[in-house]
Amino acid sequence: MDFVHLHVHSHYSLLDGACRLDELARAAIINQMPALAVTDHGNLFAAVKFYNEMKNTGVVKPIIGYEAYVARGDRRNREPTGTKDAGYHLTTLAMNETGYRNLIKLASRAYLDGFYRKPRIDRELLSQHHEGIIVLSGCASSELNHHLLSGDRASAEDTARWYKDLLGDRFCIELQDNNLPVQKQCLAAAVEIARKL
Repeated sequence: MDFVHLHVHSHYSLLDGACRLDELARAAIINQMPALAVTDHGNLFAAVKFYNEMKNTGVVKPIIGYEAYVARGDRRNREPTGTKDAGYHLTTLAMNETGYRNLIKLASRAYLDGFYRKPRIDRELLSQHHEGIIVLSGCASSELNHHLLSGDRASAEDTARWYKDLLGDRFCIELQDNNLPVQKQCLAAAVEIARKL
């Protein structure tokens, strides 16, 4: 089976990603990957360069996305929450030009009216600009996994159901297993929720 990375951070994910775009292109070719996504934290800064690097390979399809920060309520609320992080993580991917344009709208609005510690969107904004976008439930810092790690399975299912109702088959449960204990804690329950929905 062909394997495609859909959650990759480049050096445009400050203090998190170390992958340079030209090196990603070479790695994709060496590993015979038909496509590759870049989903930097809170931004689309790599989008154009990434697209061109992948297109220049002649064989790797670029998938543009970003890992959005979703506010724990209204994106415009800047009241201290007592939490270190300003929002849940959510992996978003453009499936076509409409999706790319909607990602630009989301990322721009996150900076313009959602910025609190980090550029944030919220469910209202995603409801307005979801056409052409595929959403993955996110990493261990996602809303779904936050609920699972807190032992609140019902809230995790409600979260997944909200995204499924909005996006239909464009919502997928993201599974990660890099041998990190926090990922292993979420894995079985996330698979069960995926099967249930």
